Amino acid sequence: MRTYLHRSPLNLRVKLVLSYLMVALGAILILAVVVLLSIQNYFANVQIDDLRQRAVYEAQQVALTYNDANGAFGIKSSIDDHFSLEVRLVVSASNKGSFPLNTGPSNNRNPLNTINQAISQTFKGTEVSGRVPIVVRGQPFTLVYMSVPIRRDGRADGPVIGALLLGSPAQYPDGTPGGFLQDVNTAVIASSVCIALLVILFSLLMARRLTRPVEALTSAAEQMKLGRYTERVVVPKSRDELSQLALTFNAMADTIESDVNELRRQDQMRRELIANIAHDLATPLTAVQGFSEALADDLISQPAERHETAQLIGREVQRLRRLVADIQQMSSLESGQVKLDLAPLDFSSLVDETVAVLTPECEEAGITITNEIDPAAPLVVADSDRIAQVLLNLLDNARRHTPTGGKIAVSAQCKAQMLLVLISDTGVGINSQDLPHIFERFYRADRSRTGKTGGSGLGLSIVKAIIVAHGGNIEAESTPEQGTRITFTLPLAATL
Repeated sequence: MRTYLHRSPLNLRVKLVLSYLMVALGAILILAVVVLLSIQNYFANVQIDDLRQRAVYEAQQVALTYNDANGAFGIKSSIDDHFSLEVRLVVSASNKGSFPLNTGPSNNRNPLNTINQAISQTFKGTEVSGRVPIVVRGQPFTLVYMSVPIRRDGRADGPVIGALLLGSPAQYPDGTPGGFLQDVNTAVIASSVCIALLVILFSLLMARRLTRPVEALTSAAEQMKLGRYTERVVVPKSRDELSQLALTFNAMADTIESDVNELRRQDQMRRELIANIAHDLATPLTAVQGFSEALADDLISQPAERHETAQLIGREVQRLRRLVADIQQMSSLESGQVKLDLAPLDFSSLVDETVAVLTPECEEAGITITNEIDPAAPLVVADSDRIAQVLLNLLDNARRHTPTGGKIAVSAQCKAQMLLVLISDTGVGINSQDLPHIFERFYRADRSRTGKTGGSGLGLSIVKAIIVAHGGNIEAESTPEQGTRITFTLPLAATL
């Protein structure tokens, strides 16, 4: 047997809320990173484009100045370190080999080396842009620069006569107030908080909607565990898996309730069967015991009386044997252990034989018994011995409950590949409260009848078991003081 440790895990509703929140916050974080990177890239591109346009314009102006100065201009440089922190360098082709800026140590980390390399590339007719870290008044920041060639007369196909480099900071130096990206960050954070609150509210509503049916199912299951099999759940209106689960649970509960009720009914029938068997066995056993003790104690001394007592004991023993045989036959039929010898059977002829057996007793009682089945009726598939037992039992019952001058008739008709047999009488009938129970074991409609006068109480139960074993059905209709009609069906031979 498998055992489970009871833990105290998070509530399903809390798990759903946390999962919704984690997904939402993860999406917000990814979106914020993408937005910030996109904005930075956009402003970087805009700044490069702006520097290029300005650099191209100033390069044209410098070229015109070169023409006015008869082809001579020197190195010009300026650094505006107030607010814009712009850098402007103008270098002529004649001075490119002796660029006078102090580059310091020759390494790639020196920003002036990077600028010298950009200007050298520009003299080859290439526009160069980039970023270098610089320090102004002790504050570091990134310089975005654009270097364009200066061509004679400002023509696009003119020879390169110099280079112009413009630079501006990529962002404000540390310590300066404001900043667009800071505003964007603040807006993203505020939006994330608002969205997170909305997600929490939405997830609470959704989690409640999803968990309510589950909680109802759990409660109903707990009630069923306690034996309350009538418990059902309300099916959600949404046609989803939870609705299907509720429908399945209710169907399962209906099945369990039906099975439990059937088990209770079977248990009650078993108790009644045992009580009936004990009652029917007690009477003959008591009689046998009493007669045996009387014979053993010589209380009956006359030979004739002793012989009569011995006969009484024999009859009681025979009745016990019949009762035990009926019980065994009933059990065998219900368990399916009896193998029927099925074969095509002329039912009309079998009824003629059965009627012939009962005719003398019926004539003696002033009862008319007839077979109204057409001799040309189709054959049925049946065990002739078992069906003869059915006919004898039903017709004998009809005889015993039909007064003088009454009639008993057997008729049949084909219906839906079955032969419908009708046995009707004009007897005393059966009360409506007894009619549904006449095929139950040990049930006697006449409470005054005992095993001695009314049989074992298993006759009609055996009849029903035989008919059911043949694949048929049996029913009874009756009106008190007007008669009874028993109908049962047997498969036609043509159906095989």
